[in-house]
Amino acid sequence: MAYQRLTREQIVQRVAQDIPEGSYVNLGIGLPTKIANYLDPNKDIFLQSENGVLGMGPAPAKGEEDSDLINAGKEFITLLKGGSYFHHGDSFTMMRGGHIDICVLGAFQVAQNGDLANWHTGSPDAIPAVGGAMDLAIGARNVFVTMEHVTKNGESKIVQQCSYPLTGMGCVNRIYTDLAVIDVTPNGLLVSEMVPGLTLDELQKLTDAPLSMA
Repeated sequence: MAYQRLTREQIVQRVAQDIPEGSYVNLGIGLPTKIANYLDPNKDIFLQSENGVLGMGPAPAKGEEDSDLINAGKEFITLLKGGSYFHHGDSFTMMRGGHIDICVLGAFQVAQNGDLANWHTGSPDAIPAVGGAMDLAIGARNVFVTMEHVTKNGESKIVQQCSYPLTGMGCVNRIYTDLAVIDVTPNGLLVSEMVPGLTLDELQKLTDAPLSMA
C-alpha cells in the first residue's frame, strides 16, 4: 500500500493536538511558529516568545499587523486578552528557570538518545548563532521536535549520533516528522504513529537509528 507524507501544515496540526490545556509553550523559529494557528481556541494555552511576549494568539489577518507585536522570528503576531510583553531578560528567566512546559523546535538532526542539533550544519551561509535554542532545549520540561524525516538528499535526520554541533544533550522527548510520531525513551526510539500505508520496515529503512513500535 502506498503512503502519503504529511505536509508541513499537517505536521504542525498534529503537534497542536498534543499540547494540553494550561501549558506554557514556546514555539521555535520556523515551522513550529505555525502551531499557533492550529491550537484549540477553547483551551487556555499560553504561548511565550523569547523576545518577551506571553499570551500570543494566531497570526494576524493581512492588513491588521501591528509593528509592536512580533515574535522571535520577526513575524507578526496577535496578543490574546490578558497577554503581555516585557524585557527579554525576564523572558529568558522563564526559559532557564523551568517555567516552560513545552518547547517545540525544528532540527537538523536528533540522535537516538535525544541529543539535538538544530543551529549549525557547517554550511558557510548558515546563521552563525544558536539564539535561544540552547536555553529552551535545557530549560523546558518537554522538548518536541518538528522536521521532515529525511533531508533533500534522502539522508536520515534521526541518527545514532549527531554529526552536527549539539544544541542540547539528551533533551528531546518526542519527534514529529512527515512520516511518524516517535518518542525518545530510555528503551530507545518508540514509534507511536505512522502515516497510513507505511510499515515499520519501510520507516526503518529511512531512519539511521533503530526503531521499535510503542
